Amino acid sequence: MGCSFSGLNALYDTVGGGGDVWVNDYRFRVVRKLGDAGPAGSFVFLVKEVVAPAASADGTAGAGPGTSGIARKKGIDPSHISADGIYALKKVLIQSDQHLELVRQEIRVSSQFSHPNLLPLLEHAIIAVKGVQDGTQNHEAYLLFPVHLDGTLQDVTKTMQEKNESFPTITVLQIFRQICAGLKHMHSFDPPYAHNGVKPDNVLISHRKEQPHLAILMDFESAGPARRTIRSQAEALQLQEWASEHCSAHYRAPELWECPSHADIDERTDIWSLGCTLYAMMYGKSPFDYELDESAGESLHSVIKSAQIKWPTEAGSSYPDSLRQFITWMLQPHPAVRPHIDDIIIHVDKLITKYST
Repeated sequence: MGCSFSGLNALYDTVGGGGDVWVNDYRFRVVRKLGDAGPAGSFVFLVKEVVAPAASADGTAGAGPGTSGIARKKGIDPSHISADGIYALKKVLIQSDQHLELVRQEIRVSSQFSHPNLLPLLEHAIIAVKGVQDGTQNHEAYLLFPVHLDGTLQDVTKTMQEKNESFPTITVLQIFRQICAGLKHMHSFDPPYAHNGVKPDNVLISHRKEQPHLAILMDFESAGPARRTIRSQAEALQLQEWASEHCSAHYRAPELWECPSHADIDERTDIWSLGCTLYAMMYGKSPFDYELDESAGESLHSVIKSAQIKWPTEAGSSYPDSLRQFITWMLQPHPAVRPHIDDIIIHVDKLITKYST
């Protein structure tokens, strides 16, 4: 079916709320725009599902929230259903066939995952629309997700830094353990998937009263099969070019900066990004996000290639040496000696036990 044109107009004209949009068989009211998402032409809206009350046995309207609409769709984990019908709707303006295939790939990949620490795709639609100016045919995609309004790990860390605060060691480990759990689910497929975009901006954080933070890994635009066989200079350059477009520079593994003409790339590219993310949770930025001494020949590529980590020395930035060693272990420049996700989880569980007492 797709997304109705009345719904499209609602998204164009009534961002402040009040317009309705249909995504396949499900109807939503646009509440407000939450912000931009990823590349230009992607937006996220807060929407509320509009569900007609179902008749009960005595003929009266008896269905309560969550008993119809998207809640009745097969295969959706009940924990992802909003009690008040509030969701996030991502709209993507598609301008080329290549972009269209990338969006379809994102939908195919993310539809395979089902894990409490991975953001699920609840519904999606891609429709063809005519260009307003020249009448050419473009496409728009609509992707429905659970909403988490507390922001990303990057947002939370930045806010804490502005208050001269930081996560306690145990909280760092608990959040990190959840990110690892989501990543393990992806790496456990046969063949494995790599996320290719692990960073604080792609981790949603929910604050639950008197409970640990909930961390959810999101954004599968760059996700795909993790294992790539490189057997020529042309293939190596193609991988490097792809990585430069799809993987954030400060979180990108060395082998994606300078790939040998004979290499076997695997899911441990994510482990490098995971190490950078743990560092950012502790200190607010990637371990390679510092002023480079260009006069000495330093470049972002060179410091990543040699894993030149600079540890903060100012007061208030102290974490146990065991966490620094943990990060260093993940940031092995040579992927063959970098640990796998199972190794990481075993180690973080030991650290959680150590710092919980």
